Amino acid sequence: MKLGMVTDSLAELTLAEAAKVCRDLGLEQVELGCGNWSPAPHVKLDTLTADAGERRRLTDTLAENGLEISALNCSGNPLFPGEKGARDRAVAEKTFTLAEQLGLKTVVMMSGLPGGCPEDRTPTWIVTSWPPETEEILRYQWQVAVPAWRELARRAADHGVERIALEFHGWQLVYSAETLRRLRGEVGDILGVNLDPSHLFWMGADPLAVAEALSGCIYHVHIKDVRLERAAGPNTLLDTKGVLEFATRSWNFVTPGSGHGEDWWRGFLTKLKACGYDGPLSIEQEDYTIPTRQALEQAAALLRRVLPA
Repeated sequence: MKLGMVTDSLAELTLAEAAKVCRDLGLEQVELGCGNWSPAPHVKLDTLTADAGERRRLTDTLAENGLEISALNCSGNPLFPGEKGARDRAVAEKTFTLAEQLGLKTVVMMSGLPGGCPEDRTPTWIVTSWPPETEEILRYQWQVAVPAWRELARRAADHGVERIALEFHGWQLVYSAETLRRLRGEVGDILGVNLDPSHLFWMGADPLAVAEALSGCIYHVHIKDVRLERAAGPNTLLDTKGVLEFATRSWNFVTPGSGHGEDWWRGFLTKLKACGYDGPLSIEQEDYTIPTRQALEQAAALLRRVLPA
Protein backbone atom coordinates (compact mmCIF):
# COMPACT_ATOMS: atom_id res chain seq x y z
CA MET A 1 0.00 0.00 0.00
CA LYS A 2 1.30 3.43 -0.99
CA LEU A 3 0.51 6.70 0.76
CA GLY A 4 -1.05 9.49 -1.25
CA MET A 5 -3.64 12.23 -1.11
CA VAL A 6 -6.50 13.86 -2.97
CA THR A 7 -4.99 17.11 -4.21
CA ASP A 8 -8.34 18.93 -3.87
CA SER A 9 -7.15 19.35 -0.28
CA LEU A 10 -4.58 21.81 -1.65
CA ALA A 11 -6.88 23.58 -4.09
CA GLU A 12 -5.36 26.99 -3.37
CA LEU A 13 -1.93 25.86 -4.58
CA THR A 14 -0.60 25.34 -8.07
CA LEU A 15 0.16 21.78 -9.13
CA ALA A 16 3.89 22.38 -8.60
CA GLU A 17 3.27 23.78 -5.13
CA ALA A 18 0.91 20.96 -4.20
CA ALA A 19 3.40 18.37 -5.48
CA LYS A 20 6.11 19.86 -3.27
CA VAL A 21 3.82 19.62 -0.22
CA CYS A 22 3.17 15.96 -1.03
CA ARG A 23 6.90 15.32 -1.39
CA ASP A 24 7.60 17.05 1.93
CA LEU A 25 4.95 14.84 3.57
CA GLY A 26 6.69 11.74 2.26
CA LEU A 27 3.77 10.76 0.00
CA GLU A 28 4.18 8.71 -3.15
CA GLN A 29 0.91 9.25 -5.04
CA VAL A 30 -1.74 11.81 -5.86
CA GLU A 31 -5.41 11.43 -6.76
CA LEU A 32 -6.48 14.17 -9.17
CA GLY A 33 -10.00 15.57 -9.28
CA CYS A 34 -11.26 16.12 -12.83
CA GLY A 35 -14.56 17.92 -12.30
CA ASN A 36 -18.21 17.47 -11.27
CA TRP A 37 -18.14 17.71 -7.45
CA SER A 38 -14.39 18.33 -7.52
CA PRO A 39 -13.25 21.88 -8.32
CA ALA A 40 -10.49 20.19 -10.36
CA PRO A 41 -7.83 22.62 -9.12
CA HIS A 42 -4.96 20.84 -10.87
CA VAL A 43 -6.66 19.39 -13.95
CA LYS A 44 -7.92 21.36 -16.94
CA LEU A 45 -9.76 18.44 -18.46
CA ASP A 46 -10.39 19.86 -21.93
CA THR A 47 -6.82 21.14 -22.24
CA LEU A 48 -5.19 17.94 -21.05
CA THR A 49 -7.23 15.63 -23.26
CA ALA A 50 -6.42 17.79 -26.30
CA ASP A 51 -2.72 18.53 -25.70
CA ALA A 52 -0.05 15.84 -25.22
CA GLY A 53 2.45 18.54 -24.23
CA GLU A 54 0.25 19.61 -21.31
CA ARG A 55 -0.06 16.00 -20.20
CA ARG A 56 3.72 15.64 -20.24
CA ARG A 57 4.11 18.81 -18.20
CA LEU A 58 1.67 17.45 -15.61
CA THR A 59 3.39 14.08 -15.27
CA ASP A 60 6.87 15.67 -15.33
CA THR A 61 5.90 18.02 -12.48
CA LEU A 62 4.74 15.06 -10.42
CA ALA A 63 7.76 12.91 -11.30
CA GLU A 64 10.13 15.68 -10.26
CA ASN A 65 8.62 15.35 -6.80
CA GLY A 66 8.69 11.54 -6.74
CA LEU A 67 4.95 11.24 -7.31
CA GLU A 68 2.72 9.14 -9.52
CA ILE A 69 -1.02 9.34 -10.14
CA SER A 70 -3.03 6.72 -8.25
CA ALA A 71 -6.40 7.52 -9.83
CA LEU A 72 -8.54 10.19 -11.43
CA ASN A 73 -11.70 11.27 -9.62
CA CYS A 74 -14.82 12.57 -11.36
CA SER A 75 -17.40 11.95 -8.63
CA GLY A 76 -20.73 13.53 -9.52
CA ASN A 77 -24.27 12.40 -10.23
CA PRO A 78 -24.41 10.71 -13.64
CA LEU A 79 -27.99 9.63 -12.85
CA PHE A 80 -29.33 13.15 -12.16
CA PRO A 81 -32.42 13.79 -14.29
CA GLY A 82 -32.05 15.95 -17.38
CA GLU A 83 -29.18 18.20 -18.41
CA LYS A 84 -27.36 18.05 -15.07
CA GLY A 85 -26.89 14.29 -15.38
CA ALA A 86 -25.82 14.64 -19.01
CA ARG A 87 -23.14 17.17 -18.01
CA ASP A 88 -21.83 14.91 -15.26
CA ARG A 89 -21.70 11.94 -17.65
CA ALA A 90 -19.80 14.07 -20.16
CA VAL A 91 -17.16 14.88 -17.53
CA ALA A 92 -16.92 11.19 -16.68
CA GLU A 93 -16.37 10.28 -20.32
CA LYS A 94 -13.64 12.92 -20.71
CA THR A 95 -12.06 11.54 -17.53
CA PHE A 96 -12.03 8.06 -19.09
CA THR A 97 -10.29 9.56 -22.11
CA LEU A 98 -7.66 11.24 -19.94
CA ALA A 99 -7.13 8.01 -17.99
CA GLU A 100 -6.41 6.21 -21.26
CA GLN A 101 -4.00 8.94 -22.37
CA LEU A 102 -2.13 8.77 -19.06
CA GLY A 103 -2.12 4.98 -18.90
CA LEU A 104 -4.28 4.88 -15.76
CA LYS A 105 -6.62 2.00 -14.96
CA THR A 106 -8.65 3.37 -12.00
CA VAL A 107 -11.28 6.10 -11.91
CA VAL A 108 -13.03 7.05 -8.67
CA MET A 109 -16.72 7.94 -8.93
CA MET A 110 -20.00 7.81 -7.05
CA SER A 111 -23.01 5.91 -8.24
CA GLY A 112 -25.26 8.94 -8.45
CA LEU A 113 -28.96 8.93 -7.71
CA PRO A 114 -31.97 9.23 -10.05
CA GLY A 115 -35.24 10.98 -9.46
CA GLY A 116 -38.08 9.02 -7.94
CA CYS A 117 -40.26 8.94 -11.06
CA PRO A 118 -40.01 9.98 -14.73
CA GLU A 119 -41.37 13.46 -13.98
CA ASP A 120 -38.84 14.29 -11.21
CA ARG A 121 -36.31 17.05 -11.82
CA THR A 122 -34.17 16.25 -8.75
CA PRO A 123 -32.98 13.01 -7.11
CA THR A 124 -34.71 11.33 -4.18
CA TRP A 125 -32.75 9.27 -1.64
CA ILE A 126 -34.75 6.45 -0.05
CA VAL A 127 -33.46 5.25 3.34
CA THR A 128 -36.51 3.40 4.67
CA SER A 129 -39.10 0.91 3.43
CA TRP A 130 -42.04 2.94 4.72
CA PRO A 131 -44.30 4.64 3.69
CA PRO A 132 -45.05 2.06 0.98
CA GLU A 133 -44.36 4.51 -1.87
CA THR A 134 -40.67 4.12 -1.11
CA GLU A 135 -40.60 0.64 -2.62
CA GLU A 136 -42.08 1.88 -5.89
CA ILE A 137 -39.53 4.71 -6.01
CA LEU A 138 -36.62 2.32 -5.46
CA ARG A 139 -37.83 -0.02 -8.20
CA TYR A 140 -37.91 2.88 -10.63
CA GLN A 141 -34.46 4.12 -9.57
CA TRP A 142 -32.81 0.75 -10.18
CA GLN A 143 -34.55 0.50 -13.55
CA VAL A 144 -32.87 3.81 -14.44
CA ALA A 145 -29.49 3.07 -12.87
CA VAL A 146 -28.70 -0.33 -14.37
CA PRO A 147 -28.77 0.59 -18.09
CA ALA A 148 -27.08 3.93 -17.41
CA TRP A 149 -24.22 2.22 -15.58
CA ARG A 150 -23.90 -0.51 -18.19
CA GLU A 151 -23.31 2.23 -20.74
CA LEU A 152 -20.85 4.12 -18.50
CA ALA A 153 -18.95 0.89 -17.82
CA ARG A 154 -18.81 0.11 -21.54
CA ARG A 155 -17.41 3.54 -22.34
CA ALA A 156 -14.85 3.25 -19.53
CA ALA A 157 -13.72 -0.16 -20.77
CA ASP A 158 -13.41 1.21 -24.31
CA HIS A 159 -10.77 3.59 -22.90
CA GLY A 160 -8.87 0.86 -21.07
CA VAL A 161 -10.26 1.69 -17.61
CA GLU A 162 -10.35 -1.55 -15.64
CA ARG A 163 -11.61 -0.32 -12.26
CA ILE A 164 -14.36 2.16 -11.41
CA ALA A 165 -14.16 2.64 -7.65
CA LEU A 166 -17.55 3.78 -6.35
CA GLU A 167 -17.44 5.76 -3.11
CA PHE A 168 -20.23 5.10 -0.63
CA HIS A 169 -21.95 8.32 0.38
CA GLY A 170 -25.32 9.67 1.40
CA TRP A 171 -27.68 10.73 -1.41
CA GLN A 172 -26.33 7.92 -3.62
CA LEU A 173 -28.06 4.79 -4.86
CA VAL A 174 -24.93 2.78 -3.94
CA TYR A 175 -23.96 3.47 -0.33
CA SER A 176 -23.36 0.03 1.22
CA ALA A 177 -21.88 -3.39 0.56
CA GLU A 178 -25.29 -4.74 -0.42
CA THR A 179 -26.10 -1.98 -2.89
CA LEU A 180 -22.65 -2.20 -4.48
CA ARG A 181 -22.99 -5.94 -4.96
CA ARG A 182 -26.40 -5.38 -6.56
CA LEU A 183 -25.11 -2.90 -9.14
CA ARG A 184 -21.88 -4.87 -9.70
CA GLY A 185 -23.95 -7.98 -10.34
CA GLU A 186 -25.87 -6.14 -13.05
CA VAL A 187 -22.94 -4.27 -14.61
CA GLY A 188 -19.84 -6.38 -14.07
CA ASP A 189 -16.53 -6.59 -12.23
CA ILE A 190 -15.34 -3.22 -13.56
CA LEU A 191 -17.30 -1.80 -10.59
CA GLY A 192 -15.75 -1.97 -7.14
CA VAL A 193 -15.54 0.22 -4.08
CA ASN A 194 -13.57 3.28 -3.10
CA LEU A 195 -13.60 2.43 0.60
CA ASP A 196 -13.88 5.62 2.66
CA PRO A 197 -14.42 4.84 6.36
CA SER A 198 -15.69 8.33 7.17
CA HIS A 199 -19.03 8.04 5.38
CA LEU A 200 -19.54 4.55 6.72
CA PHE A 201 -19.11 5.83 10.29
CA TRP A 202 -21.87 8.42 10.06
CA MET A 203 -24.18 6.02 8.22
CA GLY A 204 -23.77 3.51 11.05
CA ALA A 205 -21.71 0.85 9.28
CA ASP A 206 -18.54 -0.93 10.40
CA PRO A 207 -15.76 -0.24 7.85
CA LEU A 208 -13.93 -3.44 8.84
CA ALA A 209 -17.06 -5.48 8.17
CA VAL A 210 -17.52 -3.66 4.85
CA ALA A 211 -13.92 -4.44 3.86
CA GLU A 212 -14.45 -8.12 4.66
CA ALA A 213 -17.76 -8.23 2.80
CA LEU A 214 -16.18 -6.66 -0.29
CA SER A 215 -12.85 -8.47 -0.21
CA GLY A 216 -11.67 -8.78 -3.79
CA CYS A 217 -13.46 -5.70 -5.07
CA ILE A 218 -11.78 -2.94 -3.03
CA TYR A 219 -10.31 -0.81 -5.82
CA HIS A 220 -9.23 2.33 -3.93
CA VAL A 221 -9.20 3.64 -0.34
CA HIS A 222 -9.76 7.14 1.01
CA ILE A 223 -8.30 7.98 4.41
CA LYS A 224 -10.68 10.21 6.36
CA ASP A 225 -12.16 10.03 9.84
CA VAL A 226 -15.43 11.11 11.49
CA ARG A 227 -16.02 12.20 15.06
CA LEU A 228 -19.50 11.82 16.53
CA GLU A 229 -20.44 14.91 18.51
CA ARG A 230 -22.72 15.60 21.47
CA ALA A 231 -25.41 17.01 19.21
CA ALA A 232 -25.99 13.49 17.88
CA GLY A 233 -27.77 12.60 21.12
CA PRO A 234 -30.82 14.83 20.65
CA ASN A 235 -30.56 15.33 16.88
CA THR A 236 -29.59 11.91 15.40
CA LEU A 237 -26.75 11.43 12.91
CA LEU A 238 -28.93 12.70 10.07
CA ASP A 239 -27.49 16.20 9.96
CA THR A 240 -28.20 18.75 7.23
CA LYS A 241 -26.03 21.58 8.58
CA GLY A 242 -23.07 22.64 6.45
CA VAL A 243 -19.62 21.25 7.21
CA LEU A 244 -18.37 24.68 8.30
CA GLU A 245 -20.98 24.70 11.11
CA PHE A 246 -18.83 22.13 12.91
CA ALA A 247 -19.54 23.53 16.39
CA THR A 248 -23.20 22.46 16.21
CA ARG A 249 -23.14 19.40 13.94
CA SER A 250 -23.92 15.84 15.04
CA TRP A 251 -20.72 14.59 13.38
CA ASN A 252 -17.69 16.10 11.71
CA PHE A 253 -15.03 15.01 9.27
CA VAL A 254 -11.75 15.02 11.20
CA THR A 255 -8.11 14.07 10.79
CA PRO A 256 -7.50 10.32 11.15
CA GLY A 257 -6.95 9.58 14.83
CA SER A 258 -9.22 12.40 16.00
CA GLY A 259 -12.42 10.38 15.67
CA HIS A 260 -11.09 6.84 15.93
CA GLY A 261 -7.76 6.18 17.59
CA GLU A 262 -4.50 4.85 16.24
CA ASP A 263 -5.39 1.28 17.20
CA TRP A 264 -8.53 1.44 15.06
CA TRP A 265 -6.58 2.66 12.03
CA ARG A 266 -3.94 -0.03 12.54
CA GLY A 267 -6.72 -2.60 12.59
CA PHE A 268 -8.29 -1.11 9.46
CA LEU A 269 -5.07 -1.30 7.45
CA THR A 270 -4.41 -4.81 8.75
CA LYS A 271 -7.90 -5.83 7.62
CA LEU A 272 -7.27 -4.32 4.17
CA LYS A 273 -4.06 -6.32 3.87
CA ALA A 274 -5.83 -9.50 4.96
CA CYS A 275 -8.42 -8.84 2.24
CA GLY A 276 -5.63 -8.72 -0.34
CA TYR A 277 -5.66 -4.97 -0.85
CA ASP A 278 -2.32 -3.44 -1.77
CA GLY A 279 -3.46 -0.26 -3.52
CA PRO A 280 -3.42 3.46 -2.68
CA LEU A 281 -4.22 5.00 0.69
CA SER A 282 -5.41 8.42 -0.42
CA ILE A 283 -5.72 11.06 2.32
CA GLU A 284 -8.79 13.25 1.80
CA GLN A 285 -8.43 16.25 4.09
CA GLU A 286 -11.80 17.73 5.07
CA ASP A 287 -11.12 18.58 8.72
CA TYR A 288 -12.11 22.24 9.04
CA THR A 289 -11.25 22.47 12.73
CA ILE A 290 -7.46 22.70 12.24
CA PRO A 291 -5.14 24.14 9.57
CA THR A 292 -4.85 22.02 6.43
CA ARG A 293 -1.09 21.51 6.56
CA GLN A 294 -1.26 20.43 10.21
CA ALA A 295 -4.03 17.97 9.41
CA LEU A 296 -2.07 16.49 6.50
CA GLU A 297 1.07 16.12 8.59
CA GLN A 298 -0.89 14.34 11.33
CA ALA A 299 -2.59 12.02 8.85
CA ALA A 300 0.64 11.09 7.06
CA ALA A 301 2.47 10.48 10.33
CA LEU A 302 -0.32 8.24 11.66
CA LEU A 303 -0.41 6.20 8.46
CA ARG A 304 3.33 5.61 8.57
CA ARG A 305 3.03 4.35 12.17
CA VAL A 306 0.18 1.93 11.45
CA LEU A 307 1.09 0.56 8.02
CA PRO A 308 1.38 -3.24 8.18
CA ALA A 309 4.89 -4.57 7.65
